[in-house]
Amino acid sequence: MKPEKKHQTPTPITPSDYYFNESGLMVFTKSYHLKRGYCCQSGCKHCPFPKG
Repeated sequence: MKPEKKHQTPTPITPSDYYFNESGLMVFTKSYHLKRGYCCQSGCKHCPFPKG
C-alpha cells in the first residue's frame, strides 16, 4: 500500500508579492518568499534563504 501524498496549499499571491521585469517576466519579491516559508531551489532573484 502506497503512503498518502500530502498536498501543499498554495500561498495566495497579492500585488506586493511580485512585479514584472523589463522582459515581461513575473519576479517574486523577498516578501513573497518569506510568506511562502521555504526555498524552491529555482535560483529566484530575491530569495532570502541560504543557498546550499
